[in-house]
Amino acid sequence: MRTWILGAFVLALVVGCSSTPQKPAPVEDRSATPSTAPSSGATTGSTAPSGVGGSTAPSTAGTGAGNPLRDPNNILSKRSVYFDFDSFAVKDEYRGLVEAHARYLQANRNARMTIQGNTDERGSREYNIALGQKRADAVKQAMRVLGASEQQIETVSFGEEKPRNQGHDENAWAENRRDDILYVGE
Repeated sequence: MRTWILGAFVLALVVGCSSTPQKPAPVEDRSATPSTAPSSGATTGSTAPSGVGGSTAPSTAGTGAGNPLRDPNNILSKRSVYFDFDSFAVKDEYRGLVEAHARYLQANRNARMTIQGNTDERGSREYNIALGQKRADAVKQAMRVLGASEQQIETVSFGEEKPRNQGHDENAWAENRRDDILYVGE
């Protein structure tokens, strides 16, 4: 409980420093595990995009059915955090996902990850690179507050350069406003 309060404080501090006004995220039931990419503007978790990263799991996790990172019934297999338009605030509905990955890193000190920040196509290239970096850094900071170490997490921004959905409407944009979590060696 104390960890969540500290995490909420840090996230509030990050959001409070933003230059654009932020709307509070709707309160949602966090007992359900997010499982699919957003549709119709809804935002839920997703598995890692195909074609990104390597082909093996981190050595600390093992391989096969016993690997929680690859078990589709485990929250650790969910690898995307979605954001509202023009925002880098981590939504309440992704706190469980962020916490689970932070706990995994804390328990597996040799594990390393990269958080890739992405945006939709709206905005200038420079703006989108900066916003993608802020999104990746926000998730990293939340994980650090929850016990992951600085050395375990690298962040990078792709801005609008790696869309998950090639469309040009709100549904496509909602899928593209995300952070993707990739473990080194996977």
